[in-house]
Amino acid sequence: MSENQITRWLLKPAVFVAAVVPAAILMYLTWAAYNGSQSAWPALTGNLSANPLEDITHRTGDWALRFLCLTLAVTPLRRLTRWNGAIRFRRLLGLFAFFYAILHFLTWAILDRYMSLNFPDGVMSWGAVRTFAASVVDDIYKRTFITIGFAVFVAMWPLALTSTAGMIRRLGGRRWQRLHRAIYFAAMAAPVHYFLSVKADFRQPAVYGLIVAMLLGFRVYWARTHARPPSRTEVSNISS
Repeated sequence: MSENQITRWLLKPAVFVAAVVPAAILMYLTWAAYNGSQSAWPALTGNLSANPLEDITHRTGDWALRFLCLTLAVTPLRRLTRWNGAIRFRRLLGLFAFFYAILHFLTWAILDRYMSLNFPDGVMSWGAVRTFAASVVDDIYKRTFITIGFAVFVAMWPLALTSTAGMIRRLGGRRWQRLHRAIYFAAMAAPVHYFLSVKADFRQPAVYGLIVAMLLGFRVYWARTHARPPSRTEVSNISS
């Protein structure tokens, strides 16, 4: 098998399966939280805390941030190891970052905001929709860490929607690359969102902030010492 075949048929499926596992665990955590069952959970990742909703929210956010960091790490890995095949994992990792960001947003919007509201006219009524929307907008407007987190979530949408080979061709390599620099904003703002959301232990958001700073710092260093325009092969490989 060639290197491309190994990457396509072995490595990428293995990365995909590994990336899905946390989501499966989080689904179980959600089920356990709302059914009062902790029978199998301790064997997987430890007991639920006194606030299971907060556990679910933090874990979905953690994985979104981890995959953002992994996505940013692809280019340094490729440049340091000269393994050009590493770039083939960037889109997959970026889409999983977006996937976990969606789970993080839905956990907050549905399990936190929606489930905490009262709907005298029924949960499916127009009044319920307006009440829910007003609650979400109010939280985004008044709570700084939610404002920042929502901005990160919004910034990730165009990156996910333009991740296909067809969109790269439509936008052109240079415009596509300029658009996808929004990942730098998302990666820098996400640890700030995390830092502002925690009440006591700031070690984890600080670690993520340091990792992001190192990954972006590497890019600045490399751009200054190895400046050259990207080749067409590098751009086309992103969608492979």
